Amino acid sequence: MSTLFTHFFTKFNQIVPLESNFTEVLESIALKPKILYFHGKLPENVSKNGVTKRPKVVAIVGSRRNTRYGEEIAYEMAYELAKRGVIVVSGLAYGIDSIAHKGALDADGCTVAVLGTPIDQIYPRAHEKLAKDIIAQGGAIISELEPGAKFYPKTSFLKRNRIIAGLSDAVVIVEAAVRSGSLNTAAHALEQGKDVFAVPGNITSPYSMGCNKLIRQGASPYTCLDDLLSVLFPEEFVRRHNEAALKVLAADTKEEAAILQALSRGLRTGEEIIEFTQLSAQIFSQFITLLEIKGQVRALGGNHWSLM
Repeated sequence: MSTLFTHFFTKFNQIVPLESNFTEVLESIALKPKILYFHGKLPENVSKNGVTKRPKVVAIVGSRRNTRYGEEIAYEMAYELAKRGVIVVSGLAYGIDSIAHKGALDADGCTVAVLGTPIDQIYPRAHEKLAKDIIAQGGAIISELEPGAKFYPKTSFLKRNRIIAGLSDAVVIVEAAVRSGSLNTAAHALEQGKDVFAVPGNITSPYSMGCNKLIRQGASPYTCLDDLLSVLFPEEFVRRHNEAALKVLAADTKEEAAILQALSRGLRTGEEIIEFTQLSAQIFSQFITLLEIKGQVRALGGNHWSLM
């Protein structure tokens, strides 16, 4: 099953998709890969309450020339998903792809990169350390191209997008121009019957035009993490929101109720909660502290909060 070499990026594994629970989903896509090469370890099925299932997988892709807005959205999304055991898949490219990988790694989660180059050619070279970090943390670098294979940048990177989409339960486009490889990933996902989300953006920004176009064509807008969680974990999502509603009803003051309602909607930072509740910074600080003492909210650090 494995072919081993001596150097770090020439030591790889070789499988057919059906040999792994993680990659067997590729058997159902158009132009399914015959062989996959990978560094590291492919994610395994997880057991919960006596039931073994494939872990949830989300692809986060976008522009190589992202804005600060796109960086913040991609990083926080990947971080929060990875904390919940979701596998983050992307393409190791500059911009949104690498930010998504880093967000998952910083959450001590697992992430998988799909290359458009042969398995022995990490691209871009500047991301070799990122690739090593992905492997060191239990993730994988995957390619359908064997070592030394010829590849054609204009077509190889577009071709690999069907694998990124195929491995995923949902695909999120964070930022994309009107002509973007990320939109190609979205097209593959739609063809495969996957859920597609796009992050809405400024209508004058060239980096949001592709996403806004996707939303106009029927993609789901990504406005907060709950948009994804409701699709990935519908039963758990309903239960959590019912519990959150009860907490809001049990609030002792209107200020506490407003803060709890904001958190139940997926808002996390103090700034977001203050904007939503229209409380002053002083009042917010007073009541968030009381809620923490009561054990109704948890401080995540960096002025981030969540419901207990």
